[in-house]
Amino acid sequence: MCEQQTILLTGATGFLGSHLLEALLEKGHKVVVLKRSTSNTWRIEKLLPSTVSYDVDKQPLEMVFEEQRINSVIHTACVYGRKGESMHQVVESNLLFGLRVFDACIKYNTDTFFNTDTLLQKHLNIYALSKKQFVEWLEQQCGNVQVINLKIEHMYGPRDDTNKFIPWVLSQLRENVTEIKLTQGEQRRDFIHIDDVVSAYLITLEKSSRLPTFCEFDVGTGKLVTVRSFLEQLKKIYEIEINPVETKLSFGSIPYREGEMMTVAVNNQTLLNLGWSPKALLHTGLKSIVREYA
Repeated sequence: MCEQQTILLTGATGFLGSHLLEALLEKGHKVVVLKRSTSNTWRIEKLLPSTVSYDVDKQPLEMVFEEQRINSVIHTACVYGRKGESMHQVVESNLLFGLRVFDACIKYNTDTFFNTDTLLQKHLNIYALSKKQFVEWLEQQCGNVQVINLKIEHMYGPRDDTNKFIPWVLSQLRENVTEIKLTQGEQRRDFIHIDDVVSAYLITLEKSSRLPTFCEFDVGTGKLVTVRSFLEQLKKIYEIEINPVETKLSFGSIPYREGEMMTVAVNNQTLLNLGWSPKALLHTGLKSIVREYA
């Protein structure tokens, strides 16, 4: 049983952050939410009264640490660069803001910093580059604060951002568009349900006292599925759960992006050794997101 902590959660209004917030509160932790005054809080509106929240654009970051004794930070806030953000905006969010939070952890003797990383290769895009550079800083500066780095590649589940690939495909199915133009779909990915991602954070939080000063975990099922197979299953389940559609999945109608990763290396053994295991079967997980579009 994990000892109750005061946990600072960044990115709480996002997809992963909102699911983590719900789970942490259910475990009895005191959660301090770091957000912007302009953040859309629709995912966590009912949970906010059970938290202490600070608007980082209006209140100094150090105020959070001075007023709260933060035991652990779970850092999920990031910018993907999907909305036309410039390079400096991505770096500001994914590198410099994270370093500001980590600096505060060092200054105020926070025990553990949980970082949300990616399994993507460093030079694939500016998002991956900024995330990997942040981890390099964490590894170099982790002498005073334990760092637990969780690497995730492709999580999915309810309440995801509508501009992400899977929700976008579902929106196209709901609109019954004639065609969805896709690559050949031969890329092999480790699709992991959000509930299993959250459970990985919870078990590393619970076992953190047994872990080294810096450690990393690949958060994945260990089973690779082609994008084509994943989307074909998604469409099939949509037609069973919602209604048949005329939409054609046009595989091969667009080229792969430059530098496309055709497979991803996932080694979840160290996470399995902690007692974690993925629970959501792909079929069940897909049902959970399809039902949002009923």
